[in-house]
Amino acid sequence: MFFTDSYQAMRRGERRLALRYAMISVAIFLLLFVPLGVFLLRRLEHAMTFHPVAYTGDAQWALPERAEEVWFETADGVRLHGWFIRATTVDAPSSATVIYFHGNGGNLSYTGWLGAALSRRGMDALLFDYRGYGRSGGSLSGEESIYADADAAYDYVVRTRGVPASRVVLYGQSLGSAAAADLAARKECGALILESGLSSAGEMAGVVFPWLPRFVRGLTRNKFDTARKLARVRCPVMVAHGARDEIIPAAQGRALYEAAREPKKLVMVEGAGHNNLVATGGNAYLDALAQFVRESVGQ
Repeated sequence: MFFTDSYQAMRRGERRLALRYAMISVAIFLLLFVPLGVFLLRRLEHAMTFHPVAYTGDAQWALPERAEEVWFETADGVRLHGWFIRATTVDAPSSATVIYFHGNGGNLSYTGWLGAALSRRGMDALLFDYRGYGRSGGSLSGEESIYADADAAYDYVVRTRGVPASRVVLYGQSLGSAAAADLAARKECGALILESGLSSAGEMAGVVFPWLPRFVRGLTRNKFDTARKLARVRCPVMVAHGARDEIIPAAQGRALYEAAREPKKLVMVEGAGHNNLVATGGNAYLDALAQFVRESVGQ
């Protein structure tokens, strides 16, 4: 009996020791390899998220009609470049001032045509580049940099240009929708337009890497939790999405619409993909957008 009790006690001790060694091994593995994995994940995330194109000075950079170059500074001292395009209406003031937040690629020279189209529909427009894009200084470190740049654009329009906040329209396309929504959740504005927008970075990670466990998606640095922020937006919201969007599924556009408060408007453009809503929807799409703006700001 004594031998049996001693043997069982010894076995229990061995099991405890084996468990202790196993826990130490797991801890060493986590300490050594998890930080490396997170580092590599975030490097990949940054490379996939931001695709800035620098200033080239070619014909594409010619100022649109009724446009002027503008410069303004962020709170952390980065100088940003933009184009301010005035409405073509001469017998009446502009109905609103649109701040346009472009997507993750290119620069503002890719969007001059859109600024001109808004101008023809009676709106002033500010097109600008985030830090590291076009002629803007600095470089993006993550979503907080984009939000800081959005704040600077808003302050330029409201403080420098003297536009009443109630007549400022925030218009974001693709990744720019996250910047526009974040700003609208914190600042007064007349309307918010989200075009081809993502509901969150986590949802996008599930689209790009469907095999990736959900807890791993949570390790990304950028959250871009746009849908959650819409609960704090109090202005009218228009969500537009291509029914055949091959990059950000239309389901995410519908999720943004569901998350927004009333009044809100959903526009699904049949046949449109991710970057061609205006090209596919044509003047009818732009006219609907302009009508939404006028109704939102009381024009």
